[in-house]
Amino acid sequence: MTELDTNSWQGIKSEVMRRISDRRWQPGDLIPGEVELAEEFGCARATVNRALRELADSGLLDRKRKAGTRVTLNPVRKATVEIPVIRKDVETRGKIYSFDVLDRKDLAPSAVLRQQYGLPASAPLMGLWTLHRADGEPFAYEERWINLLVVPKIIEADLETLSANEWLVRNMPLSRGEFTFSAGNATAAESRLLNCPEDAALFIVNRSTWVVDDAITAVRLVYAPGFSMKTVV
Repeated sequence: MTELDTNSWQGIKSEVMRRISDRRWQPGDLIPGEVELAEEFGCARATVNRALRELADSGLLDRKRKAGTRVTLNPVRKATVEIPVIRKDVETRGKIYSFDVLDRKDLAPSAVLRQQYGLPASAPLMGLWTLHRADGEPFAYEERWINLLVVPKIIEADLETLSANEWLVRNMPLSRGEFTFSAGNATAAESRLLNCPEDAALFIVNRSTWVVDDAITAVRLVYAPGFSMKTVV
């Protein structure tokens, strides 16, 4: 390693990956501790800690308190998923984006939402029903619930000009999210909204996000027939 590498967590991360790839450290092996590695590389322990945390997050290392750090026996590559902005998705496809807010209501959470997110019965929610378009044609139908205890500023936002999807991505940090991808058949209402035959096959995404333990939003997206999603890991 160069002198520059030894003073950066990126360089230490690369060196640890090299040792794993070269089988200097075999799957299941206990690797040297942070103090020992910091001494070897001539850097701060915090720099080593950052490098090892990154590798643990990517699935290459298994870190346990008081038990040390081991090379993962069966490494699983983990993907970082960004919350997509529908406008950008449409424009990436070379089409003009637009949207219509079909309905907007303030309401109390249903029993299902209360149980799922641990919300009190009195928690105020904003419900939004939106149709996203590409070149004027239906692209996706969105049903969204927003926790106003966590996102009070959205009440004053102009959601007719900037979609709730894009406003939340711009303004709300998140610490975790859950995604469910599924296929379903268009209901009578969805067939009218998406201009497709009833019972047509549709791609559906259910997504919920949190900041620490507080629910931010839950959304159901139903895409028009022919939609495809590409991810890079």
